[in-house]
Amino acid sequence: MIRRRAAIVLFALGLLGLAAPRQAAAEDPRDFVNSLSEQALQVLGPGVSSAQRLSRFRALFNTQFDVAGIGRFVLGRYWRTATPREQQEFLALFQEYVARAYSARFGAFGGEPFRVTGTRPSGEETVVSSEIVLASGPIGLDWYLTDNGGRYKITDVYVAGVSMKVTQRDEFAAVIQRSGGQVAGLLSQLREKLATN
Repeated sequence: MIRRRAAIVLFALGLLGLAAPRQAAAEDPRDFVNSLSEQALQVLGPGVSSAQRLSRFRALFNTQFDVAGIGRFVLGRYWRTATPREQQEFLALFQEYVARAYSARFGAFGGEPFRVTGTRPSGEETVVSSEIVLASGPIGLDWYLTDNGGRYKITDVYVAGVSMKVTQRDEFAAVIQRSGGQVAGLLSQLREKLATN
């Protein structure tokens, strides 16, 4: 179930992989996600090489997601105890870790039907609800968007009601706790994973 959910979120993130730098937060959030999903379904399917997918996910995470905000959230209370150098290294490693993890499995989900089902406000953010239609039934996806200086930035994706950034925070916190509460232990593990993949 966890592997299936992870693969679905990879597909979901890929739907926004072709976001053009020109889009503005003034655009309707529903149209924004719909337009990007149509583009992604055409060009991010299984026929795309793994190198191309990785390159697109790197660009996606860097330009379309609030990397610094997500990174601080994911590191949680350990962000405050990390040195500035550890914080900077974590953000760089986290970005590459996410790009590789998501791009590695994305090809299997190119071509699955996708549709936006609605929008709603959530504090200062806008939530775009959508679903991927699988043979086993639809899977709900909620995209949390924020206006960042006139551009949308994605702050989280909920898959079947589960926050992906909360899930990642819990996983990283467990690694840090096993490392005696030291962020250096997480950095070391991320470095090792990236060096072997």
